[in-house]
Amino acid sequence: MQDPLTLYKLIVLYMLNRVDFPLTRTQISDFILEREYTNFLTLQQVIGELIDAGLVSAETIRNRTQLILTGDGAQTLEFFGNQISSTIKTEIDDYLRDNEMVLRNETSILADYYKSTSGEYEAHLVAKDKGINLIDITLSVPLEETAASICDNWQKKNQEIYQYLVGQLF
Repeated sequence: MQDPLTLYKLIVLYMLNRVDFPLTRTQISDFILEREYTNFLTLQQVIGELIDAGLVSAETIRNRTQLILTGDGAQTLEFFGNQISSTIKTEIDDYLRDNEMVLRNETSILADYYKSTSGEYEAHLVAKDKGINLIDITLSVPLEETAASICDNWQKKNQEIYQYLVGQLF
């Protein structure tokens, strides 16, 4: 392979293709940088180019950018995926298998807050599984600090809260 940037792009596409949930920039970066395939700045350039080309879509939620493979990205990988060595594919597959639950939880539990038109702050909390919302709650509170605290606690206590609600409602 002549162009290392092409290989890095294919690695990102391959990673996104191997999971049925979004991966964050950080999750992809952790894998690639840990193995010293490239440096941080080059990887950010690669991800930016994939987004610009429409091969990957990005959604930013509270400082986390989730990446999803598009149809064009899957087609590109189908045409050029054979340019990724079997060793790299095995490393990716092993990493994703060994870390699936942690990776899935990081992108399935979402929390964000914003100031509403009424002047209150709204904390929007979501728990997803395979792209389906299991729970979607919006809480209005008077202070930004309270909304931020709710979002932080949702990350830590979402399973307990979900189980409590299911137990009370069923």
